[in-house]
Amino acid sequence: MNRRDVFALAASAALAAGFGLPALAQDAATPTPTAEAPPVPDMVLGSPDAKVTLTEYASYTCPHCANFHEQVFKPLKAEYIDTGKVKFIYREVYFDRYGLWAAMLARCSGEMRYFGINGVLFEKQQEWAASNDPATVIANLKTIGKAAGMNDEQLDACFNDQKLAEAMVKRFEETMAEDGVEATPTLFINGTKHSNMSYTDLKALIDAELAK
Repeated sequence: MNRRDVFALAASAALAAGFGLPALAQDAATPTPTAEAPPVPDMVLGSPDAKVTLTEYASYTCPHCANFHEQVFKPLKAEYIDTGKVKFIYREVYFDRYGLWAAMLARCSGEMRYFGINGVLFEKQQEWAASNDPATVIANLKTIGKAAGMNDEQLDACFNDQKLAEAMVKRFEETMAEDGVEATPTLFINGTKHSNMSYTDLKALIDAELAK
C-alpha cells in the first residue's frame, strides 16, 4: 500500500467517523507545505547499552503480530529486555487505516504510556478492530485511550492530527524501504533480518549473539 492509499483511507474513514482531516481529503499525498512535520521517533525499551538490539516491524491489525505479542514478546521482555540484555525497538507498520489510527493513539498517549497502550491494542485486537464501521473503531480506540488517562479533547485532537499522520506514514515508508520489510511481524537481530518465529527459536538466536 503506497502513501496515497494510506492517506486516502485515513481521510475517507475519518470523515465518515465525523473527524475532519480536510487537507488529506483534498490531496492525500501532499503534506501542508508550510507545516513543520512532527518527529516520529523509534519507540524503545531496554538498556541502550545492551549487546543485542532487536527491532520488530508490526501492525496493530495483524493477527500474527498479536500472537507474537502474547507468545513471544511477553517472555522476551521478562527474560531479556527487563534484564538489560536486549534493546527492543518497535516500528509501526500501517497496512490499513485502522492500524494507522491505533498507532496514532499509542503515540498521542505519550512515551511513558506508549507500550502500555501497545499491549492493550494487541491483546484486545479482536475487540476494537472487529468492525467494518470506522466510527465504531474510532469509538473503540477512544475507549482504550480513556482507560489510559486521555480525555475527549486529547483524543479528538489526536485523530484529527493531519501533520502527525503524514509524518508517521512518511517514516513508515522510509524504514520499510530501507530494511526491505514486506510482511509482519519482521524481526532484525543485530541487523540480521528474520521472519516470524517461536520464542524458542528467537531465544536461541539471542543467546548466540550474547555469547559472541
